[in-house]
Amino acid sequence: MPFTLSGFCEYREEIRKSRFITFAAPISSPAEAQAFIEQHSDLNATHNCWAWKLGAQYRSTDDGEPGGTAGRPILAAIDAQDCDQVAVLVIRWYGGIQLGTGGLARAYGGGANKCLQPAPKIELISRVPVSCACGFAELTLVKLRVAELGGLVIEETFTANGVELQLAMGEAQIETLQTQLADLSRGRILLQR
Repeated sequence: MPFTLSGFCEYREEIRKSRFITFAAPISSPAEAQAFIEQHSDLNATHNCWAWKLGAQYRSTDDGEPGGTAGRPILAAIDAQDCDQVAVLVIRWYGGIQLGTGGLARAYGGGANKCLQPAPKIELISRVPVSCACGFAELTLVKLRVAELGGLVIEETFTANGVELQLAMGEAQIETLQTQLADLSRGRILLQR
């Protein structure tokens, strides 16, 4: 199950006199990833290398480092931590000692890994649309059951007889919710796909 970050995180280290700072944050679009990178990049640094992943979309750059020594290792760290909807930026200030291609890949990928590993994460749940109708008196309990199972109320429409709800639920929770709603309403509330 993929995860995203619950918020911004950073990690700092020095490797053979080069200073590295890694920033990571959750993203919801390529534009948001680009805005995060532009906001946190340091134009005075030697290199601002980054990678982001958003479902099947991903991008990375080595920003002047030898090809494949920065962006791809950062992206590999995102995958290794089972992250999605995440952008990672690693900034390097060159310290005068060459790290070599292997050393660069370890420094960039390792920094990204060390930043993402302890970061608080949120499980990404794939939700499907379902709907139901309930009486006014049952609305609060229905919303409570949906929330307890990690679902979302997308829309509620009040009618003369009650409330029609558009929900988004994880596939694994639909059967449990149907049982709970049937118990709550003596079988009147039914989930529709």
